[in-house]
Amino acid sequence: MHAESIDDASGVISFIGIGSNQGDPAARCNEAFSRLSQAGGIKLLRKSLLYRSEPVGFKEQDWFINVAAEIRTRLDPHGFLAELQGIENSMGRVRGEKWGPRVIDLDILLYGQEIIEDDDLIIPHPELHRRRFMLEPLFELAPYAIHPVFGISVRGLMERLEDGSKVYPYRAGKKQCLA
Repeated sequence: MHAESIDDASGVISFIGIGSNQGDPAARCNEAFSRLSQAGGIKLLRKSLLYRSEPVGFKEQDWFINVAAEIRTRLDPHGFLAELQGIENSMGRVRGEKWGPRVIDLDILLYGQEIIEDDDLIIPHPELHRRRFMLEPLFELAPYAIHPVFGISVRGLMERLEDGSKVYPYRAGKKQCLA
């Protein structure tokens, strides 16, 4: 079944981060895009390049492939989260170790200018301003998007970023710089 059509004037502009470091991570990210394009109430507008990212937190694991997407959605924030978690579950995501390996991870980075903090959902993503692997792809798509808590653009967050972890554009089939 195909997603219902969302016209250009309806819905909330949101940004999500997608990541994987198991199996074929680039293929898993692309599969997540395919599933997003089939989801009801969601229209995929743009996606960033794929980035190869050094793990943060738990370092003894494979590097990640990360990407950001701009989405227009009619779903409320909790419904949007439920849709993303449904995609994760259908792709075999098992919630385990924090910052550990994952088949697929879909995170809401920004949902319009909403600020939400409850037991199930925190928007904007609470680590967004601290994580290069989230900010690099988001910066590519929306350098002037404003973080609603800090009132600072994504460009400003990048300029202030203290995270020195390595993030490189991913080039399939080419040797990747790991230095």
